[in-house]
Amino acid sequence: MLSDLKSAFPDLAMEPGPIDSWLGNGGHVHVYPTSEKEIAALLTFAHDHGKSVSVQGNGSKRGFGGLKESFDMLLSLSKYTGIIEHSPGDMVVTVKAGTPFHELQAYLAKHQQQVSLDPAMPHLSTVGGVIASNDSGPKRMGYGSARDIVLGLKVVYPDGTVIRTGGKVVKNVAGYDMNKLFIGSMGTIGVITEITLKLRPLPKCESLVFVSFQDNQLAELRSFVVKQLDSMLEPTAFELLSPSLAEQLTGCKQWTLAISFEDVESSVIYQENKVKQAVPMQADVSILRNEETGEFWNRLLNISPNGMGEPSEQAAIKVGLKIGVKNIDVLQVLEECVDIQQRHNLVAYGHGGFGHGLCHIVLQGTGGDVENAIQALRSIAEKLNGYAIVKHVPFFLRQSINVWGDKPAYFFLFEGIKASIDPRRVLNDTRFIGGI
Repeated sequence: MLSDLKSAFPDLAMEPGPIDSWLGNGGHVHVYPTSEKEIAALLTFAHDHGKSVSVQGNGSKRGFGGLKESFDMLLSLSKYTGIIEHSPGDMVVTVKAGTPFHELQAYLAKHQQQVSLDPAMPHLSTVGGVIASNDSGPKRMGYGSARDIVLGLKVVYPDGTVIRTGGKVVKNVAGYDMNKLFIGSMGTIGVITEITLKLRPLPKCESLVFVSFQDNQLAELRSFVVKQLDSMLEPTAFELLSPSLAEQLTGCKQWTLAISFEDVESSVIYQENKVKQAVPMQADVSILRNEETGEFWNRLLNISPNGMGEPSEQAAIKVGLKIGVKNIDVLQVLEECVDIQQRHNLVAYGHGGFGHGLCHIVLQGTGGDVENAIQALRSIAEKLNGYAIVKHVPFFLRQSINVWGDKPAYFFLFEGIKASIDPRRVLNDTRFIGGI
């Protein structure tokens, strides 16, 4: 394979890859294209020669889905980086898919703008990886997800055909819905090469109100949350931290609400005061402002395990889950997380948003204990009419658990789309729900 690729692409950077990988989704040959033309040519080669391709940015999500240890080719977008176009007045940016997410945010900050997404591991993730996995964080409550801010995409189909969806202006609706087909598709129907994003101004002021409750105050916590969600306040995040995670991040081992406000200073202070007036008598309140809030969110977003580096032989297995339930049921999921730690010989902690119902859980322990804990969390999610997705897990364990859960009733639509766009199953085979 390596010699064939070198003959076909003599100027392209490539190297032999490891045949086995603790996370799977590897490649016998790793290739590093630097242009869309090279990406299209590589996919045309793979399509015509019956080769399989694994696609990644930096590799931080390599443990997310997939039942193949290795593909013929691993196509890395880590060298396909850069900002193509930025229109500060229109608040729109077009960027290459391999661009590190934090580098894009740092560039935009110089123009007092931002991409209103807060994915896990922003210093390791690429823009393309965030979009392909539909990653988001606590501020999804205020700003929405990738499907709300992506204006347009350029995508290379498995046969090398290049298409464009959407546009580069906010009011353009041509092909708009096609964007959503590729967002969250895990690279199974096309390689995203360019992303056009709608921007927001950086907030004039940001604050983070922590409200902490003891274990015997969960009824008061629930009542407080319901009242705040029904109020006129406009938080960008309303996140609950499990006690062990709160201890890691704040030094206080209590159930802790992290309520974020972003606006002009007078509005932020007004909303802070409204929260303080509504807090139950025995709950503790503290406030962070501006740079300190950024430091907190950075620590929170980096708790998730990722695909960078290799584990030591003695290291316990570390697994990450995303659980979606109705917003008020977040508390019940995190209570189960605490109970699991007490029932099993493992570490379990996490956080969840009352504004969107998504919980992010980290488990660390031996294979059997972790597998039992995953099943327990999935059971509670399903009882609450929700779902559980295992976002990061070693390959050997991924073969014995169902990462995505049961197939949805509309799964036949996914199958039809995959069969139509990628009938030869060239791209990221088995990476998505139902083994697509």
